Amino acid sequence: MPLLGHQSRGEARLRKLRLIIVGLLGVLCLTGIGLYTYGRARPAAPAAPGNVQAHDPSMIKQGHTYYVFATGGTIQIRKSTNLVSWELAGTVFDRIPDWITKAVGTIPDLWAPDISYFNGKYHLYYAGSHFGTNNSVIGLATNTTLDPGSRDYHWVDEGMVIDSLPASDNWNAIDPNLSFDSTGVPWLAWGSFWSGIKMRRLDLNTGKLSTVDQKLYALASRGGGAIEAPAILAHDGYYYLFVSFDRCCAGANSTYRIMVGRSTTITGPYLDSTGTSMLSGGGDQLLASYDNVHGPGGQSVYVDGQTTWLVHHYYDALANGAITLQIRKLTWTNEHWPHVAAPYKPSPGIFGFFL
Repeated sequence: MPLLGHQSRGEARLRKLRLIIVGLLGVLCLTGIGLYTYGRARPAAPAAPGNVQAHDPSMIKQGHTYYVFATGGTIQIRKSTNLVSWELAGTVFDRIPDWITKAVGTIPDLWAPDISYFNGKYHLYYAGSHFGTNNSVIGLATNTTLDPGSRDYHWVDEGMVIDSLPASDNWNAIDPNLSFDSTGVPWLAWGSFWSGIKMRRLDLNTGKLSTVDQKLYALASRGGGAIEAPAILAHDGYYYLFVSFDRCCAGANSTYRIMVGRSTTITGPYLDSTGTSMLSGGGDQLLASYDNVHGPGGQSVYVDGQTTWLVHHYYDALANGAITLQIRKLTWTNEHWPHVAAPYKPSPGIFGFFL
């Protein structure tokens, strides 16, 4: 009898514990459903307005952290572990390098950075110029790490890569983009207005212009019209050239749109899906203004394992045309043309927490 009485009290405690667990699970499920519905109904909000105001963004990943470099001051840096919540992580330089001031005069900002990693270093190409002129330079800075907390973190000013002069050049040395061909040779594309998008081969060791191939290649043009911000992606036997058409930098009145063509060789010719050359103004429209997303452009592309990201800015018509960072997945049609997905946001998990 004492043993049976002990068992009854134990069973009562067990039943009580089970009821408590079931109740807690019920609360969690209801909360999860509510959060899940909320997550589905609205996109994840940015961490803070200043942290997503990135113009001409270029992205790369080191370890578990993504870094975005953007136009502004001495090149703004942002970081994130989830591609949604971004925080400022300093700038590349403390001040604009003296050689840039000597070349183009006093300017308030450095433009359109492009970040890549090769030969054991991060290579950051960027531009210095005056708006509306082709008195411009493209520079290079390198670093062995992107972690500002590392003892090895230090940006080295490698100086000028190329310049353009109004008296002699019909192209504009801004908006640089580095890419590699199938043999591992690096190439630099750049350009804005004038005669369009140009390209030169680089030296793998220095990151500067090659002395082996000194030809200036022409990739795309609109006969002096608005074309800029080249970004080249190698995929499935093709090289894809992404560019921005039309008007930038006018807030909600911007008409920027992202266009694309492809080639079987990195130096072109680049054609759109109708066979029209991008040297003749061709290009398939990938993304244009819609709803509050005005003037999407200034794009870069980043291959992150099995995922390819299109990283760009737009002007938010619901926020007085504020510059806003946006990241989207690229997918591919059966005809091997890129398709852009909706703006990225994490998927809600079983209890509504974003994963």
